[in-house]
Parts: sequence; structure tokens; C-alpha cells
Amino acid sequence: MSIVSDNQETSKLFDRFKWFVVLVLVALVVWGNFYFAEPNAIYQVGTVIRVIVVVIISILALLLAMTTLKGRNFINFAKESRVEMRKVVWPTRKETVQTTLLIAVITIVVGLCLWGVDTFFLWGITKLTVLGH
Repeated sequence: MSIVSDNQETSKLFDRFKWFVVLVLVALVVWGNFYFAEPNAIYQVGTVIRVIVVVIISILALLLAMTTLKGRNFINFAKESRVEMRKVVWPTRKETVQTTLLIAVITIVVGLCLWGVDTFFLWGITKLTVLGH
């Protein structure tokens, strides 16, 4: 095996370990939050302290997840998405109102056409069947 291959294997193994630690931290947050919320828990912890601990451990888990390969890929994707969002030309208020009204009018016209076709077929079927005596 080459040095690069060994390095990649070590990196993958380390990433898996990091994801395991993230999973353990999340499980610890969920378990601890429910356990210390119980009235018969050994140690009574206030809601404010529980929220602070949940936020701190969640931030630690998130930061650890962001140091993995998938986390770095996600950060790069978010940065590229932000750059692309800046390139978007958003419609003006006038264009938005005009497009909305056009869609509403087209929807009403198509609805009326379908109602007319449905009424025509209903009239034809009632004339041809027993319902139309």
C-alpha cells in the first residue's frame, strides 16, 4: 500500500470515529434532557440549566461533525449556494403581482372550461342513459 492510501484509510477511520462521537453526544443530550426532567431523578436540574447544557453539547456535536469530510463538503456546498443565491435576479414587486394575477386568471378560465366540458358530458350521459327519462 502507498502512503496516500494509508493516509486515506486513516482519515476515513478517524471520520467514522468522529461520527460515532457525534452520535453518542446526541444520544447523551436526548437521554440527559429526559432523565433530568423527571421529578424522581436523583439530581433535580432546572430547565434553564438543562437548556444551556443541551445547547452547548449540541454545538460541540455540530462542530465535531463539521470537521469530518462530509461536514467540510456541506460547508463548501453552503458557501457555493450562497454565491449562487447572490447571482439570482429577483423579480420586482410589479412583476410578481402581474404574474400572480395572470396565474389566477388562467386558473379561473381553465376551471370554467373544465366545468363546461364536465357539464356537457353530464348532459350527454343523462340523455343517453336511464337517468334522462
